[in-house]
Amino acid sequence: MSNIKPSLAKGTRDFSPQEMVKRNYIFDTIKMVFKKYGYAEIQTPSMENLSTLTGKYGDEGDKLIFKILNSGDFLSKVKPELLSQANSNAVTSSISEKALRYDLTVPFARYVVMHQNDISLPFKRFQVQPVWRADRPQKGRYREFYQCDVDVVGSDSLLNEAEFILIYQEALSNLGLKDFTIKINNRKILSGIAEVVGKPELIIDMTVAIDKLDKIGLDGVIKELLERGFTEADIDRLKPVILLEGTNEQKLDSLKTVLSVSATGLKGVEEIEAVFDYVNSMLKADSSMNPNVELDITLARGLNYYTGCIFEVKTNEVSMGSIGGGGRYDDLTGMFGLKGLTGVGVSFGADRIYDVLQELNLFPESAAAGTKVLISNFDKEAERYALPILQQLRGANIAAELYPSSSKLKKQMSYADDKHIPYVILIGSEEMSNDVLTLKNMKSGQQEKLTIAAVVELLKVN
Repeated sequence: MSNIKPSLAKGTRDFSPQEMVKRNYIFDTIKMVFKKYGYAEIQTPSMENLSTLTGKYGDEGDKLIFKILNSGDFLSKVKPELLSQANSNAVTSSISEKALRYDLTVPFARYVVMHQNDISLPFKRFQVQPVWRADRPQKGRYREFYQCDVDVVGSDSLLNEAEFILIYQEALSNLGLKDFTIKINNRKILSGIAEVVGKPELIIDMTVAIDKLDKIGLDGVIKELLERGFTEADIDRLKPVILLEGTNEQKLDSLKTVLSVSATGLKGVEEIEAVFDYVNSMLKADSSMNPNVELDITLARGLNYYTGCIFEVKTNEVSMGSIGGGGRYDDLTGMFGLKGLTGVGVSFGADRIYDVLQELNLFPESAAAGTKVLISNFDKEAERYALPILQQLRGANIAAELYPSSSKLKKQMSYADDKHIPYVILIGSEEMSNDVLTLKNMKSGQQEKLTIAAVVELLKVN
């Protein structure tokens, strides 16, 4: 049998111990904020019935679902005439009944419907799990990646939207980010603008174009709008809205004038004002939290999906796409027969946040902390002497290791360096005779002789 060279499936990654500590630091920091705001964690299976996922993401999304072949002889139940067509789409339903989940939203909708008699509404949940997409791998895009979602279903209160602004502000600040913008818009405002221009049927075309303002500039947006069926007169009406400037209050006042003939548009303005009012009311007792929230009329975010407020978060400290986003959606569970449940949710882009923290050197030393102290091991006698000390250290919640076999000191020190272990305990005949330990600080090189109790106290505070 020939040796097979080990390799990873394209679009997947290994995570080293150092990377896992940093990833868990991000997840734990965000989860702590979720819990503080009353959200509880759920998990759903990695695989779902294919019928649960199909038809929920559009034709393009359906193509990116990873299907799982049925166990056993999966071709045995396929009709010969279907096999003879050599058409994979025709036989998929016969050979595959399950698939890896594509996102966390559809499984959440299924969960709510299946557990509707066991949960209290509004139901506030968060979920941090991997998802899979059969996409073409490229820089920053993977076939397996984590989503970090928080949603509330069964409540139309705009207090939820306001709290998501505070969740973003608190979680990202706790991670060390200082300069980021939480952008907000409303689907109803965008619908109102399309109505005022007289092209409500072209709302998708309009928003797809203006959503690119940052990338292609005003001239590029105008060119695309003309190609999508808008006239020069339409664009003259749209320009002042696309280029809306000023404070959030000034933008809202301008929109009230522009949208005065659109009840839908004015409803969107009213909802944004209510969200701002909730945020301001909550922050009266907390002057330390000052979120940078910007009303951005060009923000569209998957317009087919959202029905109310839309969010997107961008860091201004490094060049990076959005590091979070979401919005209000009506009838999330309607796809599974439970009508009329509105919901709102946002997500954190954990992989992008990781890259930002790495680039800005914002991971604290504690986030990379593993073993705090290594006990050296010169011989069997030293090993026996060290064992109770090892457990005493662990009993004091100090991460400790005993080098597993007698070896030269240089090799043991190299091991400590490779694992970034900050302290090493040296035990020789003198230490065993006097019941003291030699503690070496690996960063400074300083050594001192201390009692076991003194070592424990020193390591607990450092």
